[in-house]
Amino acid sequence: MISCIVIDDEPKALEVIERYCQKSNLLNLKASFREPVKAIEYLNREKVDLIFLDINMPDINGMQLVQTLSSKPMIIFTTAYSTYAVESYGLNAVDYLLKPITFERFLAAVNKVANLVAIKNNATARDDEAATVFIKSGPQTYQVKVADILYLEKDGNYITVHLKDKQILIRENMSDIFDLVPAAGFVRVHKSYVISIRHITMIEVHQLIINGEKIPIGTTYRDSLRARLGMS
Repeated sequence: MISCIVIDDEPKALEVIERYCQKSNLLNLKASFREPVKAIEYLNREKVDLIFLDINMPDINGMQLVQTLSSKPMIIFTTAYSTYAVESYGLNAVDYLLKPITFERFLAAVNKVANLVAIKNNATARDDEAATVFIKSGPQTYQVKVADILYLEKDGNYITVHLKDKQILIRENMSDIFDLVPAAGFVRVHKSYVISIRHITMIEVHQLIINGEKIPIGTTYRDSLRARLGMS
């Protein structure tokens, strides 16, 4: 998952981004800050992939904050003012969100980040088809090609990893599943299902099909799935 923090001195604006982060299955919100100086102290200790960053703040504004960082995460600026847009892209910001921010616009910005992460991961791996993960099942550990994973299905305290040629039962929490499979290639579509985007063959309103199997699409995941796939 994409680790992130939120920095905004306005409590209501902070709450909106926090809520959006929690609804997205791509993001892992590590911390939130109303005071930019405390956020800088945190970033000097901890590494994150992404910052949702307000611009007009006391003591130090968002633009100045970015320039203080020795290691710069990806930045999505969040502000009520459009006048900073050109300057923000000069700082290589991924996106610039004008308040009030809709969830649809938020997801579009997050998808840009996910695409950048995927490109980076692919450049490192060179060959996505050959990328593998290690899956522990009881006393056994399997090395599995990521490309062979169709979907993951939760049942009680266990998750079944459905592959092209077999199934592997693991004891894992669904909330931690993106530590196992790459978030760039998988998406949660239901409280009990995480699916491989590459293996989707058909999508309907309430379900999708992978390898001939019908997978339900939960109501709370429907909009984020469509936005992730670039569907209107």
